[in-house]
Amino acid sequence: MCRVYNQIGSLTAIQSHLRLHNINDYSSTKDLIYFRNNFQAYRQNILLEHRVLIEEEKTNLNAELIQLDNLIKAKKKELLQQLISKIKKTKLRLNNLNFTSSNKIQVLINCLLKIIFKLVIRLKKLIYFYQVRFTFKKLKENYQQKYNHYLYITSNFEEVVKESSSKQIQELDIKKEIIDQINNSIYGAIGEQKVVRELEKLPDNHILINDFSCWFEPPIYNQQENDYIKSIQIDHILIAPSGVFLIETKNWSQESQQNIRLFSPVQQIKRANFALFKILNGGISKSKLIIKNHHWGMKKIPIKNLIVFVNHKPNEEFQYVKILALNELLGYLKYFQPCFTDRETEKIANHLRYFR
Repeated sequence: MCRVYNQIGSLTAIQSHLRLHNINDYSSTKDLIYFRNNFQAYRQNILLEHRVLIEEEKTNLNAELIQLDNLIKAKKKELLQQLISKIKKTKLRLNNLNFTSSNKIQVLINCLLKIIFKLVIRLKKLIYFYQVRFTFKKLKENYQQKYNHYLYITSNFEEVVKESSSKQIQELDIKKEIIDQINNSIYGAIGEQKVVRELEKLPDNHILINDFSCWFEPPIYNQQENDYIKSIQIDHILIAPSGVFLIETKNWSQESQQNIRLFSPVQQIKRANFALFKILNGGISKSKLIIKNHHWGMKKIPIKNLIVFVNHKPNEEFQYVKILALNELLGYLKYFQPCFTDRETEKIANHLRYFR
């Protein structure tokens, strides 16, 4: 089985983007695609959950209102009975006063007591009124708040559900927006994973380096395009006994292939090829990379450019770059005859893996 180093670049970009936005609940591109495909269902589930919660709140409020109403009525009845009992006792004492006695002083006293008892009765009624008013003030306020809220929920049920679920819905929408920003990386990662799984079928004397990146200081002068190369990034480098293969993976639709604003993958891989030639050539000339020479002279390290389309393969052909469909990849690689020993293949791979 082919030895593989490094994680694919698109997946690294995806993970960095998600971590940057504190999204940690997706472990694979499959999870991300599933989320996007089921986004509307997730949205509806949130609304459904909050619809159930608001319905439960409405039911609980109704039960609390009944309980509060019964409590207020019971306490009112208790206070009223206490008042009636006190008034009854006072009236009994009032009725027992004697106004026919021959004792004028006693009659006068009883008349005063009658006035006092009547005042006491009026005072008890007044006390009852204020007791009811202040004792039940908080209970009535609580009842009125719950009743108003109950009426609001009943009259505006769908609006209350939207209001209740708005925070979760907003978080879900933001997550969708963040994931949509890496749409190209997601489909790129799917394509790169397919290519890696295909290359893993090769024997263990093949070495795959994913997401090969390096920067050049000073930049490399590229005479082919009369500019300077400051850095390169290559999806995959396969080091095989038959040579070095630069592999760019594209999971593009036919529409994307016609988009003139997208950077040319042919130009991209040719620039990477030139830079890689400099890396390997520099390694040989500086004795960092030692390849056993043929008795005729220094052996060439062949570098071939491949672009693998996992979705729609274009019909066009290009100089110095081979365009392949995914199912053509292994057959194409096996076509070339070995030109390096396993030991030499290992040396080339190590030189590239640790190149700085």
